[in-house]
Amino acid sequence: MFKRILAVLVLGLAAGHALAQSPVAVIESAVDELSAELDERREELMNDPQAMYKMIDDILLPRFDRNYAAQLVLGRHWRTASAEQRQQFIDAFYQVLLQRYADGVLEFEQEKVEILPYRGDPTEKRTMVRTFVTLDDGTRVPINYALVQRDEGWQIFDVTVEGVSYVRNFRAEMNSEINAKGLAAVIERLESETANDASGGDSASSDAE
Repeated sequence: MFKRILAVLVLGLAAGHALAQSPVAVIESAVDELSAELDERREELMNDPQAMYKMIDDILLPRFDRNYAAQLVLGRHWRTASAEQRQQFIDAFYQVLLQRYADGVLEFEQEKVEILPYRGDPTEKRTMVRTFVTLDDGTRVPINYALVQRDEGWQIFDVTVEGVSYVRNFRAEMNSEINAKGLAAVIERLESETANDASGGDSASSDAE
């Protein structure tokens, strides 16, 4: 279930042209834009994973602080990584997010998303937007988006599903693997995972199920 719900991360990142807006407006715009895109192209995207990845990437990449997210995931290993390794990890980690959770976006239904009134302080450097997503069985799942203020506006860097942060979840996974095998091996594994997935392979990790 975690993998399915975490796909809503992509929803939160699909922020349209709302970067100059308030934090909650970024999420509201995301809901509207993703819903419109799926209404028009759901069947096409269901049958063409590459079209799905491209649609998400076109919307996501300019609006997601992937450098900051990757830095948080690497934690202490960020300080010892070379500049080349940092960029390789940023690119590979972004592709993992894009591909692991893209399928779950097809299950998105706008009417099942409730965005709570914003109670944060927009003058702070970082803030949180809280939402609920209603599952098919009626369960309301809390999903909170963490945003950071940049020169170009608010950008999302983390999502917490039922108290589980994807940054913390990936950091625990990556830290254990880096300690055992080294950062270079982890980057190579991530690049291989996404390359195989893009070519139709079945190497996507099941750890997030």
